[in-house]
Amino acid sequence: MTASALAEYLCTHMPLSRSMAVSVVSASSTEVVLEAPLPPNLNVHGTMFGGSIATLALLAAWSVVHLRLEEEQFAGELVVSRSEIDYLRPVSGSARAIARLDGLDWDRFSRQLDRHGKARLTVTAQVLSNEQIAARMVGTFAAIADSEAEM
Repeated sequence: MTASALAEYLCTHMPLSRSMAVSVVSASSTEVVLEAPLPPNLNVHGTMFGGSIATLALLAAWSVVHLRLEEEQFAGELVVSRSEIDYLRPVSGSARAIARLDGLDWDRFSRQLDRHGKARLTVTAQVLSNEQIAARMVGTFAAIADSEAEM
């Protein structure tokens, strides 16, 4: 899936991304980079709303797992089962979320998914503002094969 195809997918299936004006900077099955401008995501302090920061990070992490599963022709659902975010500094301009699968045990995840029809994977996304880490989100995602989802 190309960056533009991912952007269209997010706008269609996750309309909040459209309201936040999320753009896809780059997209592959190993790394996704998303960006959101400040104006539609402002809070009362003139910085980015914490919910927008969390959503941007979650979208990036979900997207990289989604793209990898799509590459492997996985048929099923991908859902968030847990997320936790640490806010490290205010975001006073645009924010960029980066999620990578590097260093994760994808093979173990894939084997579990093949054997049991479901598996969990924990992915970290960093949110950058002005070239500094502003937030770090850790999300656990559950993949459930169509055959399991129907039970």
